[in-house]
Amino acid sequence: MSLPPGFLDELRSRASLSQVVGRKVIWDTRKSNQGKGDMWAPCPFHQEKSASFHVDDRKGFYYCFGCHAKGDAITFVRETENLGFMEAVELLAREVGMPMPARDPKAQEKSDRRGELADVMEQAVQFFRLQLKTSGATAARAYLERRSLREAAQERWEIGFAPDGWQGLWDHLRGKGVREDLIVGAGLAKASSKGGKPYDTFRNRIMFPIRDPRGRCIAFGGRALDPDDNAKYLNSPETELFDKGRSLYNHGPARTAAGKGQPLIVAEGYMDVIALDSGGFQASVAPLGTAITENQLQMLWRIAPEPIIALDGDAAGLRAAMRLIDLALPLLEAGKSLRFVILPEGQDPDDLIRARGPSAMQTLLDGAVPMVRLLWQRETEGKVFDSPERKAMLDKALQDKVDLIRDRSIRDHYGRELKSLSWQLFKSRPAGSGKRPWSPGRKPDVAPLAGTKSSLLVAADVDVQDHLRVAVILATVLSTPAIIAEVETDIELLPCKDPTHAKLRDLILRNPEATAEDLMQAIEREIGADTLEKLHALRHVALSPCVRKPGDVELARITLSEEFAKLKARRGLTAEIAEAEEDLTGLADEALTWRLSQAAQAYNRAERSEHEDKAEYDMGENGARINRQERDAFASLLDKIMHSRPKR
Repeated sequence: MSLPPGFLDELRSRASLSQVVGRKVIWDTRKSNQGKGDMWAPCPFHQEKSASFHVDDRKGFYYCFGCHAKGDAITFVRETENLGFMEAVELLAREVGMPMPARDPKAQEKSDRRGELADVMEQAVQFFRLQLKTSGATAARAYLERRSLREAAQERWEIGFAPDGWQGLWDHLRGKGVREDLIVGAGLAKASSKGGKPYDTFRNRIMFPIRDPRGRCIAFGGRALDPDDNAKYLNSPETELFDKGRSLYNHGPARTAAGKGQPLIVAEGYMDVIALDSGGFQASVAPLGTAITENQLQMLWRIAPEPIIALDGDAAGLRAAMRLIDLALPLLEAGKSLRFVILPEGQDPDDLIRARGPSAMQTLLDGAVPMVRLLWQRETEGKVFDSPERKAMLDKALQDKVDLIRDRSIRDHYGRELKSLSWQLFKSRPAGSGKRPWSPGRKPDVAPLAGTKSSLLVAADVDVQDHLRVAVILATVLSTPAIIAEVETDIELLPCKDPTHAKLRDLILRNPEATAEDLMQAIEREIGADTLEKLHALRHVALSPCVRKPGDVELARITLSEEFAKLKARRGLTAEIAEAEEDLTGLADEALTWRLSQAAQAYNRAERSEHEDKAEYDMGENGARINRQERDAFASLLDKIMHSRPKR
């Protein structure tokens, strides 16, 4: 339908936005100024306690500083009532007394027919309700009694019964003068393939009316009483009123309850929703016989920013959760996500609440896990990653899922979270906890020579200098956590013989996006309040420019680059010397001498760099003395090697 020029502007000017919004929110009288049309309230589109939702009545626009929802009166009605554009326009026009322009004859005819179908559906609701009280519904009433659905609950949910006959509802509606095309068009009857009169869609079933957000009955769900029936649950076929992929059971009441602060729970079926509602969880909905669709997901996000998906603890429930993850990943945005509750195996919300009460359900909801954790579980559970190829396969599978996310910020956060989980799964044993890594041509491990045991070189990874270098690195990262992403791999490989250093390293890697304050609080909570004080008390750390200038990313980048280079050079020299001493049990050769000379050159370069920045870092006399001892030991070893070579 086309609207004449100026109609919408006139509608917006007549409709007071604050009055339209005021039906859904409670204004914050401290922040609002009604005289100026400047109104504030908690946002009706996401759960919050502060008043971040702003309405400018004079301009006719609203904006939420939390979830960034914005629009005018028409947009607000569409979003809160889940209406189409023209339906929202008609609703507002009626409220302000504006006559709608003449409709296109075909559009008017379609609207009139939908109204007739809705009337037929209401007559069917009343028929099924009456049938539940008849003698033919004894088995149905017994079933409801076993499911603890007393008469009050039956009234609340308008539960009825479809009798076990071919034309019970058909004959009733025809007797009321309802046209045949309307009964079939409403999905209440099906045409006979044998040429007879149409027969009822629902027979010998407990009936659950399905209503749209405006309260109109648009379909039915029927639960079979015959255990041999092919379909335990049967929904109405799709009609002009009913699109099952765009409908939710208990949509309207759940939206109202969610607007009052209750968490939105998505269950699997009608009985689950009814059980949740009876347990105090009124913001509960269910899809209608199919997996959640993209349209339904968007509808859920219009009700609440983070619905909780509560699925049965069986294989089918888990499969449904995994399908939903793949559907949701491309649609994620800031403020739009999902959390998951997987119920105990063999139980649904109805079973759990009846057996253990609402508190058991609340405990599960409080522990609902974010979607990224369920994605991780799906890709890793029951799998063994004992080879580089399998680890690479996991990396690829995770990256493929992350790449589905269109929102760049969300994609980056997912990547970091999954990388952190991978690190926790694959993190290597602490340095020195096992044998040296295998390398081509390496001889089997042998006991070190007696002279090696007393050498400072045996403890090269844990000597004073390396201990201080690790301390400087950790302190630098903690004072400037923005650098973590650049040096994450180097931090993972950081040799931390000191248990406190190892805990600090692991904590940093588990929190790659934390601020300096967040890290400080985590350290105090997990390691001890005096940990940072002891770290900064080390002279090397106290004099580090990075610690004195926290947050300077460029300075941190330069410092870490130098410290990692020095550690790498020292480790290289140490490894060659250790292998050389083992090799001295046999005869030295040219290759051994060459390897040591190369390691010595790398070490000397690091030493020169150290002397160049000595004024800034002040290694001290003790550090210099250790360096001389190592150089003396190295020279002694080379001399020993040369004398061990056979004379030609």
